[in-house]
Amino acid sequence: MTRAVVVGSGPNGLAAALTLAAAGVRVRVIEAADTLGGGTRSAELTLPGLVHDECAGFHPFALGSAFAERFDLAGAGLTWRWAAAEMAHPLEDRRGAAVYRSVANTAAGLGDAGRAWTRIFGPLTERFGTISQEFLQPMLHVPHHPVHLARFGMYSGVPASLLARRFPTPEAQALFAGVAAHSFRPLGGVASSAIGVALTTAAHAYGWPVAQGGSGAIRDAILRRCAEHGVAFETGRRVGSLDELGDPDLVMLDTSPRAAAAIIGDRLPGRVRRAYSRYRHGPGAFKVDFAVEGGVPWTHEASRTAGTVHLGGSLAETAAAAREVAAGRMPERPFLLVGQQYVADPTRSVGDVHPLYAYAHVPAGYTGDATDAIIARIEQFAPGFRDRIRATYVRSTTAMSAHNENYVGGDIVTGSNDPLQLVFRPRVAANPYATGIAGVHLCSAATPPGAGVHGMCGYNAATRALARL
Repeated sequence: MTRAVVVGSGPNGLAAALTLAAAGVRVRVIEAADTLGGGTRSAELTLPGLVHDECAGFHPFALGSAFAERFDLAGAGLTWRWAAAEMAHPLEDRRGAAVYRSVANTAAGLGDAGRAWTRIFGPLTERFGTISQEFLQPMLHVPHHPVHLARFGMYSGVPASLLARRFPTPEAQALFAGVAAHSFRPLGGVASSAIGVALTTAAHAYGWPVAQGGSGAIRDAILRRCAEHGVAFETGRRVGSLDELGDPDLVMLDTSPRAAAAIIGDRLPGRVRRAYSRYRHGPGAFKVDFAVEGGVPWTHEASRTAGTVHLGGSLAETAAAAREVAAGRMPERPFLLVGQQYVADPTRSVGDVHPLYAYAHVPAGYTGDATDAIIARIEQFAPGFRDRIRATYVRSTTAMSAHNENYVGGDIVTGSNDPLQLVFRPRVAANPYATGIAGVHLCSAATPPGAGVHGMCGYNAATRALARL
């Protein structure tokens, strides 16, 4: 029987393991941490009974992907929940804007910008099923739907700050800028719209759902499927070399490129080693989890019903914060992503005390304490928030890296989203998962299509590995 070892049990490592096992391969997964799941772990971080997501909280690409459709995680016990609004972006004076599943409902709330919003996102949403099939795989492929992909690319290649100005109101401009800021890069750069366009269209097509009971429920559903196929697991073991793995037919590395190079050692071809050493990581995330009594008192009404709330202020403010972070400077008013998972999934709360997560975009390896800046930023749009805090749990960029070694310098998206790495990650190659050694493959979020709890990096890598056997 063909044997495989998967190093790392993040969502991509688990997806690779399940894909291989379903094809009849005997699979063993080795994880350095004491718990499986990587970015799909949940825990009671603040008060007993409150369920916090330790990293990924919202999953816009988890539905409709080839991995999700093939393995039917809902049938393995996974239940998705949606908030009334997928995301919101408050401004001062009770102003702001929100994205809903319906393009029409979103446009209706954007006033004079509604027509432009519909013109861009209406056609993309109608075709998103085919568009997402194209970008959830390596970009070097023959498109099955070139016209649909071309329309997506027409908007994605534009700087986000320029595309945002297609919307004639400050609220709509800020709304798009907040989504584009998920790229962790300056909004004036080429193709800085790509992630914003993809995430916004996904919000209309599938929503930004949360897993009932926490993101750990996604891990648990995959583990149930793995159990059906006999996958074996070992935790608390760090792999330092291929020599420690015996003689498997396949090795899947759910690691950063540099960690992969260290594990492979001298057997790694020089050209691949150089590419992995040049792989660029992006800015960091400084995360604070809160136990909040009574929820967040947003002055912008729609923000109270949104699963995700972006705090960046105006388009100009959001762009300025992104530039500062990219330059290695901590902004006085950082961009924040606030996760209100409990709005969609009340089972995470205890009575009127709710789990809230918030992370600030900070420079890579930031060594300061951003807790006060995060609280002040939320207080700016929700006066009285500070008085509702009952407990906190802080995870700095250093703690992020220790919690998950793929998050180098606190980089939770496992790699800079600059134009080259958006298209060619981790290196320019026809098969980006191949390491140059027969049977050894990279399958982390450093490979296409990048970050997100969709499992497609692992699924794609495993599919390629099986094809080469």
